Amino acid sequence: MPNFKSIETGLKFIPVDFSEQVQPGTFEYALCHLIDHELDLESLRARVHNDQGGAPAYDPAVLLKIVLLGYSRGMTSSRQMAQACDNVVLFIAVSGDSHPHFSTIAGFVAELGDSVSALFTEVLLVCQRQHLIGQEMFAIDGVKLPSNAAKAKSGSRKDFQRQARKMEKAVKAMVERHQSADGSAERENSVRSLEKITSLQREAATIRQWLRRNPQDRRSAKGKLRLNNRTDNDSAKMATDKGVIQGYTGVAAVDAKAQIIVQAHAHGSGSEQDALIPAVDASAAWRTAQTIICADAGYHSEANLEALAARGIDAYICDNGYRKRDARYAGQEKHKEKPDPLWDKGEKPKKARLFSPSDFKLAEDHSHCVCPAGKRLYANGRHCDIHGYLAMKFKGTVRDCVACPLRAQCLRTPTKTRIRQVAFFQGKRAGHNRHTEAMKQKIDSDAGKRMIGARFATVEPVFGNLRYNKGLNRFTLRGQQKVDGQWKLYCLVHNIEKLAHHGYGVG
Repeated sequence: MPNFKSIETGLKFIPVDFSEQVQPGTFEYALCHLIDHELDLESLRARVHNDQGGAPAYDPAVLLKIVLLGYSRGMTSSRQMAQACDNVVLFIAVSGDSHPHFSTIAGFVAELGDSVSALFTEVLLVCQRQHLIGQEMFAIDGVKLPSNAAKAKSGSRKDFQRQARKMEKAVKAMVERHQSADGSAERENSVRSLEKITSLQREAATIRQWLRRNPQDRRSAKGKLRLNNRTDNDSAKMATDKGVIQGYTGVAAVDAKAQIIVQAHAHGSGSEQDALIPAVDASAAWRTAQTIICADAGYHSEANLEALAARGIDAYICDNGYRKRDARYAGQEKHKEKPDPLWDKGEKPKKARLFSPSDFKLAEDHSHCVCPAGKRLYANGRHCDIHGYLAMKFKGTVRDCVACPLRAQCLRTPTKTRIRQVAFFQGKRAGHNRHTEAMKQKIDSDAGKRMIGARFATVEPVFGNLRYNKGLNRFTLRGQQKVDGQWKLYCLVHNIEKLAHHGYGVG
């Protein structure tokens, strides 16, 4: 029988040289070298005011090392980081045997604010000095992540006012029942109702207080209503391929040479189109006149393309239909048949087909059209502009439509809509979507197809690294400024990791 050496798996006291734990070429080595020799942390240190007395404070350099090392190891919780500083030799070595409380770490991250932007820029200067920024092509994209906000507490001010009135009405009814209660059984029920009354009163008061603090609904840049959120009013409801979330979009502009993130910001508008031009303008310091901007279809709009053209920027922005025009994507529907544990890709049941404009017969003189039931619809506008297209509009009469037996096949909501309207399109308005049509031709060219592939290869691995390797599946803070700071910290981790892979600080 073999005779093996014994092994020890329990507690053992051994001498540890902390300087030997941080090996050259690793992320933690690049992190420590960067913070100790490159970054200016005086603005963070100036926040500490204990010169005249009090307990010694933790150096911001130490806390920054702990947070970035924790993020690089997939730790999003300050409790996990604090525990690692007590038990993990690498964290003990990097922090210099510091043992901050988890609340100290959490408070440090929450209070960083705009200081992260300055640190992010300093790291980019180091990346440029190491020749990691090629400035040939920037790929811009975003990732939608849940935030520390309750989706159920979203709505307009009218929604919240209606909720408060409903709660106050319920409280009034419960109070009246409580006052008229007699008998032991009803008194016992009254005790439970008192708890419910208190809870409803507290919630109604919270809603009323929020309404006083926020006298206006949120609006988009175009003036459209955006839903408020009583937990985090800077966040937004966002549609993703896994459903609707309440959160923020983390936007990143990534350089193609070494996948360095040159610009990062988080926004809660829920619209990707609003984020393109700010990202382009914020990355201006790192671009040259020859730098190409690439983005996916979520950032495509005539206004964005016009703004890029006005700035003289060479860009490739996909439209929603580019896959249908590209032979490389032929047959992609077969992938929807593959099972997905998180999302049902199967074909959804189709709604009953309603009469379309093709089912209406247009008169030769364009004075009217005839519906499938044989009734006339009369002209309601000859030269209408609908999203840049010239159209003729017609509508039926109340006499014909209300009594029509085909209402259910003609109207989406026959119980609410009285008459049918239909539009016949005559082509695009002259000069409309000029930049969109030019971009389609650009995207469909051989150069455009190459740029689409380059964009995928540049930006998608970055989000894969942050989301899956680093465990960023949600933002843990509230408020746009704090979430923006947390997103930049994760992007810092990615850039420092790139520096480490290219031998930064060694030799």
